[in-house]
Amino acid sequence: MKSEFIPIRGMTCTACARANERAVGKLPGIARAEVNYATETLAVEYDENAVSRESIAAAVRAAGYEAALPPLVKTVVMPIGGMTCAACAMAVERALGKVAGVASVSVNIATDKATVSYDPSVTRLSEIKRAVKGSGYEPLAIEAGMKVDEHEEARERELRSLGRRFLAAAAAAIPLLYIAMGHMVGLPLPAILHPMDHPLNFALVQLALVVPAVVAGRRFYTVGAKAILHLSPNMDSLIAIGTTAAIVYSVYSTMRIAAGDFSAAGHLYYETAAVIIALILLGKGLEARSKGRASEAIKKLMGLAPKTAVVVHESGDIELPVGEVEVGDIVRVRPGERIPVDGTVTEGSGAVDESMLSGESIPVSKGPGSRVAAATVNGNGAFLFRATGVGEDTALARIVRLVEEAQGSKAPIAALADTVSGWFVPAVVAIAVLAAGAWLLAGESQVFALRVFIAVLVIACPCALGLATPTAIMVGTGKGAELGVLIKSGVALETAHKVRVVVLDKTGTITIGRPSVTDVIGYLAGQAGSAGQAGGFPGDAVLAFAASAEKGSEHPLASAIVGAAEAAGLAVEPARGLAALPGRGIEARLGAKAALVGNARLMEERGVDASAAAGDLARLAREGKTVMLVASDLALVGIVAVADTVKPTSAAAIAAFRRLGIETVMITGDSRPVAEAIAREVGVDRVLAEVLPGDKADEVAKLQASGRVVAMIGDGINDAPALARADVGIAIGSGTDVAAESADIVLARSDLMDAVSAIALSRAVIRNIRQNLFWAFGYNVLGIPIAAGLLHAFGGPLLNPIFAAAAMSMSSVSVVTNALRLKRFKVPA
Repeated sequence: MKSEFIPIRGMTCTACARANERAVGKLPGIARAEVNYATETLAVEYDENAVSRESIAAAVRAAGYEAALPPLVKTVVMPIGGMTCAACAMAVERALGKVAGVASVSVNIATDKATVSYDPSVTRLSEIKRAVKGSGYEPLAIEAGMKVDEHEEARERELRSLGRRFLAAAAAAIPLLYIAMGHMVGLPLPAILHPMDHPLNFALVQLALVVPAVVAGRRFYTVGAKAILHLSPNMDSLIAIGTTAAIVYSVYSTMRIAAGDFSAAGHLYYETAAVIIALILLGKGLEARSKGRASEAIKKLMGLAPKTAVVVHESGDIELPVGEVEVGDIVRVRPGERIPVDGTVTEGSGAVDESMLSGESIPVSKGPGSRVAAATVNGNGAFLFRATGVGEDTALARIVRLVEEAQGSKAPIAALADTVSGWFVPAVVAIAVLAAGAWLLAGESQVFALRVFIAVLVIACPCALGLATPTAIMVGTGKGAELGVLIKSGVALETAHKVRVVVLDKTGTITIGRPSVTDVIGYLAGQAGSAGQAGGFPGDAVLAFAASAEKGSEHPLASAIVGAAEAAGLAVEPARGLAALPGRGIEARLGAKAALVGNARLMEERGVDASAAAGDLARLAREGKTVMLVASDLALVGIVAVADTVKPTSAAAIAAFRRLGIETVMITGDSRPVAEAIAREVGVDRVLAEVLPGDKADEVAKLQASGRVVAMIGDGINDAPALARADVGIAIGSGTDVAAESADIVLARSDLMDAVSAIALSRAVIRNIRQNLFWAFGYNVLGIPIAAGLLHAFGGPLLNPIFAAAAMSMSSVSVVTNALRLKRFKVPA
């Protein structure tokens, strides 16, 4: 099965989206076809052996819309060095033509350039360049312009077109409204146009003015008529039917005036049609602009990538388009520059602002071995790094892809609105006909029934229903990306707001994930003494002695001790005769002294009296710390305690979960005393200790059995089964590990507070969607009966179709505007 996102053009409401879903869904080999009206994209999953992407585009075309298939072939213009004649050009053409995935090649000897069209999914630019080199010539810098988002350009063109059409319609509607209504409120009107003296002139001028408005709104008629012919009427169909009814009746009245029935001058509705068209175009323009703002977050992310990179070659530095950088290239970054691709620092150092990936505003120090990500900013210092991820393989590209997929997905909460939208337009037409017929049977005039008919058609708004959910998801997922919270789908977003239990992996989630020295205590002659106490063995000396003994060991606890000593500026002497004693510790010689570093069992085996440390050992064990005793020439000189320390924000995050009404459960493979010590420190509600990695998913299932929605937060690798088993899996890690397949939400930073933000954001988005749906349903439920004359039936006013059109125009704009409030979402304190 192949998945693809295809932009759809020509849609004006959710009925259009449903029509495309039905058209594509009928094709053989289609597993899923979902159209997101807000993003104007078709998410389709299909069997390439059963149906082609061209067939999908044809089905969309047959439904009356346009599928803008993304090109499968990429074209580059590559200057070639070393060619001297036509034979050289032919040699290069032959070499490139043999590369798999190359669709066409044309080498121009006059310009020394090769134009190559190739399939990026089959071959890469590096293969093409290698073929040129293999033929004996030199590929030079490719003429790669800025990447153009064709779909975004089409949106911009449509927005400009809507603006022009609105101005044209308004230029006709305003004088038309003045001529039709001005004399009723005492405004001056030329005598030659007065309805009492010259009714035919009055009618013909209005007929002439309505034509430009109809031309400006011609798309309502072309698209609406096509939709009716395909038995899938949409919002355009409603406008077309309503305004056509007004114009046709007005033309009939004009003909009566021409025949001598001057009373028909009071039954002209040209201005109604023109004003309705102008107002709908205004509403569509505002809606399109608001929808564009809803996707600003993704545009910002895409705009962060630099266009060029400085690659280090033997001959010197070369500035290349970023698309030419390949894995393995050495790239130079100067102060203030954006990093062009992902990589690992090989030389130099810098402080890199990674806020666009992680949301963390404090620059991160980078040195040899550190990983750097594309589009982050080097604040100061200069360094070289080796490219490890380029093009679509960078962290930025993966983040953009995740956000785009989430924005294109549907949430279950939208199911009711989608169902209603599918039947909405036919139901509105039926209500309009029934309402007009009922008023005729009640004895009202044809003009009265016509006003009711038009008002019902133009007040109905399927767009508000269709935009209620996807716009909120677009803004919400975009805001999440800004905060370093990557939500993979609308389903995950909706489920997260129901979470009532959060299961937290201990190592790497609550704690830092690596051991560090927490306590150093020195002793002398079997007596405890504080570091530096007169006559006591100083704590620094204990740490330096232990670090020197452990220097050659690869054990994580040894690394923690050596790292602590070096960080404190202590001298770490080289040891001789280092021997690891599995399960107990190490022994070595430091100068003339025999050193032992290990547990109580090792001390007991070698006859070292450790009774002086008994009280400290018991206390540190209660605190969940691993204690190593240090002996010199079989005399205890001190102890060093090591623990996986709690992250600075873990306790605050767990308190924040509690304020959200969420129970916290810590799960770990550590012993119960160690687990309970950490639990007490951070304040989790429950502890599941001594759980094997393979059993974590079972523990999550037991919690789910109580009927509550469970989220699992882990590192996304060791906890993969539990992340997949939970209702919501949240992978906590760095911004370069965004593709945790088993998780529903990926946190760019290793900060538990971001998980709180994810759930709080989910609740804010779902609350916003409910507000939108309430408004959209409420508007139609109240507006349609009022337009049908419900108030008039009880002695109230009859809704003018012009006001109905104004209300309809503003309904979808209000829904999108409400969704845009999510841009102001604040991270919980």
